[in-house]
Amino acid sequence: MRKTFILSVAVLAIFLSGSRLQAKIVLPKVIGHNMVLQRHKEVAIWGTAVKGETVTVSFAGQQKQTVAGADGKWEVKLNPMEASEQPRDMVIAASDTVRLHNILVGEVWLCSGQSNMEYAMRKNSKLFDKVKGAHPAEDDLQTAKNPNIRIFLVRRKYMAPDSTHQGWDVAAGNPLRDFSAAGYFCAKELYANLHVPVGMISSAVPGSRIEPWIEKKQLEVSPKLQDGTTLKPLINDGGDPGKFYDTMISPVIPYTLSGFFWYQGESACFLNETIRYAYKFKTLVNSWRADWKDAALPFYFVQIAPYAYSAAKDVRPHTTENLPEFWESQALALKLPNTGMAVITDLVDSVADLHPGYKWEVGRRLALLALNKTYGMTDIVCNGPIYNGIKIVRDKIEVGFTNTGSGLASRDGKPLTWFAIAGADGKFYPADAVIKNNKVVVASPLVKHPVKVRFAWNEAAQSNFINKEGLPAAPFRSDNPWENLFE
Repeated sequence: MRKTFILSVAVLAIFLSGSRLQAKIVLPKVIGHNMVLQRHKEVAIWGTAVKGETVTVSFAGQQKQTVAGADGKWEVKLNPMEASEQPRDMVIAASDTVRLHNILVGEVWLCSGQSNMEYAMRKNSKLFDKVKGAHPAEDDLQTAKNPNIRIFLVRRKYMAPDSTHQGWDVAAGNPLRDFSAAGYFCAKELYANLHVPVGMISSAVPGSRIEPWIEKKQLEVSPKLQDGTTLKPLINDGGDPGKFYDTMISPVIPYTLSGFFWYQGESACFLNETIRYAYKFKTLVNSWRADWKDAALPFYFVQIAPYAYSAAKDVRPHTTENLPEFWESQALALKLPNTGMAVITDLVDSVADLHPGYKWEVGRRLALLALNKTYGMTDIVCNGPIYNGIKIVRDKIEVGFTNTGSGLASRDGKPLTWFAIAGADGKFYPADAVIKNNKVVVASPLVKHPVKVRFAWNEAAQSNFINKEGLPAAPFRSDNPWENLFE
């Protein structure tokens, strides 16, 4: 009898314990202590509770209520707020109460991609004294202490919602060691110019292709080229479609953001992808914007660095022009609204290094795009020269550019490098290039009647052609067959 009684009590305890666990408010990992909420937009707060239960969210003088649905899910939208460096608590109440501490309001961005975006601050710190050229005056991993820069590292195996609410970290000390160096330095530059709290979410995986970052069903399309040719469905390319989207992007939706930073493509270049990558990239941009229900969300990306793909021991043959063709496919994303491209052809000490240093400068250039295009600081030059057409003048070609800043220049004062021209036969020869009236005039004694020009059309190209703000010109070819693809 006594054993039966003890067993009954134990069963009841388990039942009540289970009921209490079920009754707990459960939040996604990205909502927790120390988070930064996006200013000037409605802010989504969501989670689960007991079905039919009233959930109240209180923050910064606001109080929003909703009822958990049949599946227990609930979501509220806080009214747009001004930026605030004042740490405040958020209280979420139902049958139990969750109090989240030290919350700021400012600008929130998500950075994603493969190894060069994942490249951690601890690795950056090791390279600090080894890379050549200018670098920050101090090692941020040792000195960072700004409580208004917050970071959230998405770990794919630990994104299931729970009741711990550990949340975000201040960008300092141990939490910063494993965080994206490019992402951190981007946040640092944003804060230096905006003077409001900045939150950076990093969701990146080394070696990842683009397909895992796209919801699987979004790849079940067959793109059509300008001539009406239909390509095979994008999903046929494999690459584990949706794998990281499901585990590392979806759990963050719909956390309110200012926009995205993207640094990926080396894996696709090894696959010799060009135009098919352009369509996948377009799909990623549009589908993520749709997920966040904002077609205007900024999307800024890094054009991958020079690298000797042609030297790779691979079943696929690579030429020195495969990378320029891939650069071209990346640049097609600029046809989409609210996009921008950071060119980093000058940030490589060896084309044998797939993971070059200078991540502080990569992050800064991404931030320049946002400062100019998203935050309206148009006095900040955010790009180097970008090709804008040619004019044939007798035996020369005049090349026009946008993003000339305060003028075109040579980084080292020497003649411009990596220009080539061709006649009607399509055979290219190295050409002399001279800056004249904010254009570049290109000529070669070997080409009497030039019709085409190319710049930096080689995987090893690291030209000295810049604008006076020191930003490098983007590689191009005037005979780009895809120029109007996304128009």
